[in-house]
Amino acid sequence: MMNEIGKCAKIASRRLARANTDQKNQVLTMIADELIAQRELILRENVKDVEAATEAGLAPALIDRLTLNPSRLNGVAADVRRVASLPDPVGEQFDHATLSNGLKLHKQRVPLGVLGVIYESRPNVTIDVTALAIKTGNVAILRGGSETLNTNRALINVVHRALETNQLPVNAIQFVDDSDRARVTELLALHDYVDVIIPRGGAALHKFCRENSRITVITGGIGICHLFVDESADLEKAIEVIHNAKTQRPSVCNALDVVLVHRAVAAEFLPRVVARLAADGVTFRAEPRALSNIQPLTSNIQLASETDFDTEWLSLVLSLKVVDDLDEAMDHIAQHSTAHSDGILTRDTDQANRFIAEVDSAAVYVNASTRFTDGGEFGLGAEVAVSTQRLHARGPMGLRELTTYKWVGVGDYLIRK
Repeated sequence: MMNEIGKCAKIASRRLARANTDQKNQVLTMIADELIAQRELILRENVKDVEAATEAGLAPALIDRLTLNPSRLNGVAADVRRVASLPDPVGEQFDHATLSNGLKLHKQRVPLGVLGVIYESRPNVTIDVTALAIKTGNVAILRGGSETLNTNRALINVVHRALETNQLPVNAIQFVDDSDRARVTELLALHDYVDVIIPRGGAALHKFCRENSRITVITGGIGICHLFVDESADLEKAIEVIHNAKTQRPSVCNALDVVLVHRAVAAEFLPRVVARLAADGVTFRAEPRALSNIQPLTSNIQLASETDFDTEWLSLVLSLKVVDDLDEAMDHIAQHSTAHSDGILTRDTDQANRFIAEVDSAAVYVNASTRFTDGGEFGLGAEVAVSTQRLHARGPMGLRELTTYKWVGVGDYLIRK
């Protein structure tokens, strides 16, 4: 089964790579239109998945990621239209040079090829990856989680109809309609056909892909995100940034997990931030110094365990720690961060610049919420993943990150002497 899918993908890859921008945009526009036209069917299938997930006892964070509603579906369609409106990077020429022998050289942007994307829960990933892949001339093999099969089937039907209508290969976007985990292992072995594996899910999935893939793996999307409140911070504004980063959508990878507070402002700041966030249902895990600054203690505040600062909460839980200075804050981040999104709240430019230079994360913020690490928010239209590694892409992976380049040399029947 998977070998045949790989073969079909490789054939489709050559055909899709030569599609022009107008043709690709027509497909995307039709996908967006059909998502709205087929809304009732898609949402009905999603309800089946949500009900089954609830009965199976899936965590609330996973169920939230799985759930579609009219507003979210409208947002998915809007993201597809945004991708259609963006410049097409494929074919872009850059780094032109003419050698002394007359050879004219340039780099030309080309698709990566065949993407194998393995993901859990989020049906919007099906459409996000599809839109970005089609726009960049990439083919995708999608393996979603078993908990979202019904929704993904409905979404893939929309995609295939749009591809077929616009004379592009239906196999450009293939969906592994089989919940057997053996299919994942088989996908990781398709090195003759698949050019890159992109897992989107928990740490266990990323570890499994890294250890078992015979294909290059781009990992990311696991966020233990920090904000450090410096002694010079505007505390009133800092509270609102923290509130946004924690509560706006707690089940996603760029939601805040840890607040580090400079000891000089801990006594004033910590009770205020706890009161503000507790009103919206946030509970706290505080290390001893932080705990000593929070009075009165309530049932929603616990002493932090050894593992709490290494936990991506994906829920309304926030870890708190008091640090002596910027160095201790950055040492903590270096030890516990997953290199996703980390920030500093400060009015000291020197402190901000040190933080930017020394904190090794894919996205680093000064006086801003970690929730901005997102392809749509960054103006990329959507994202296929948030890479937390150094090669070949880092941070939200949009259109340009789904391309590579080839060298093109043009001569006048030139020979090397």
